Amino acid sequence: MTFILIKTVHLFAAFIYGGFLIVDNLFLVHIKEAYSTEEHKQIRESFMKYVRKVVPPSLIVAVLTGLYLISQVYGTIADEGLTRFQMLLSLKAFLGIWLGLRGFLQVYMGIQPLVFKSHVLPFAFVITIIFLSQFMYI
Repeated sequence: MTFILIKTVHLFAAFIYGGFLIVDNLFLVHIKEAYSTEEHKQIRESFMKYVRKVVPPSLIVAVLTGLYLISQVYGTIADEGLTRFQMLLSLKAFLGIWLGLRGFLQVYMGIQPLVFKSHVLPFAFVITIIFLSQFMYI
């Protein structure tokens, strides 16, 4: 029961973070085309005011619950090496931990990323994580 509850919380938190990246990368970028620079800045700041309250904690929850879930399903490493499932899960974990560290350092520690300042790379990582989660069990 605990596993299912934590998995549900994990999925919900991941949907919040991933949903923000989808909206930001696919929709908010087009606001620039319809509004002036000043209006775009006001619209984006209005949106981000609410995002900053919800998305960073959701990312941290997604990473922490993901680490718990990995500890429950990873299994032992056989003499032959990692299974396909373990390799894909490891890659998924690496991307998730990278996103979590980047988000934590940026939001809570005030350390801005040196490269990849936009949300395009995190968006690509989230899409990759989604595909990996679908192919892990095949």
